Amino acid sequence: MESVPQEIQTTDRRQRFFKSFEAKSLRSRSFLTRVADDLTAICGSTSFLVFHVFLFSGWILINTNLIPEVPPFDPFPFGLLTMVVSLEAIFLSIFVLVSQNRSSYISTIRDEVQLRVNLIAEEEITKVLQLLDEMRSKMGITKEDPELVRMLQRTNTSYIEKSIEEQLSTANRPIMQDLKDEIRKPLDKVHSFTQEVRAEEEKIKEAIKKD
Repeated sequence: MESVPQEIQTTDRRQRFFKSFEAKSLRSRSFLTRVADDLTAICGSTSFLVFHVFLFSGWILINTNLIPEVPPFDPFPFGLLTMVVSLEAIFLSIFVLVSQNRSSYISTIRDEVQLRVNLIAEEEITKVLQLLDEMRSKMGITKEDPELVRMLQRTNTSYIEKSIEEQLSTANRPIMQDLKDEIRKPLDKVHSFTQEVRAEEEKIKEAIKKD
């Protein structure tokens, strides 16, 4: 019996991991979440759009007496149609939000798994570099390699996280803060102008006293 190469086994194991991860998230859905996912898929289709176009067009044509064979049942301003559309929009919004929450949860788990895998890979690569550095020393290679020394240092994830948070907070400033800054600019100009006027007045008063 031929043995399966290690590379193929690793690839198959990774594929099974990702497939099982997606399948597990789908199997663990509640009934309401499954309904929300199905409705979201249906409402996002072209057939759903075409259905509503024909429905609203027929509704308006019938209730404006443009089709004499059918008696109007919801005359202008179409109160029944407004109520039906409003209720439909409310329930569709809820179902879409439920489906988005599930997708967001899965994305969060995937990002966390990817982050941990990347950190483990970074530690393994650093270990390999350390072994290479020891091999260089045993082989008598004494030339300094600043880049290798920098790569041997552990990645400070806390610093990276803090730096990203600072950049995001700076880029996503609240609109009220921008409004305060815009209001403060002319006020600062007025304040500086007032101080200059007062300084000129003091100079004039001192000149008058001297005369």
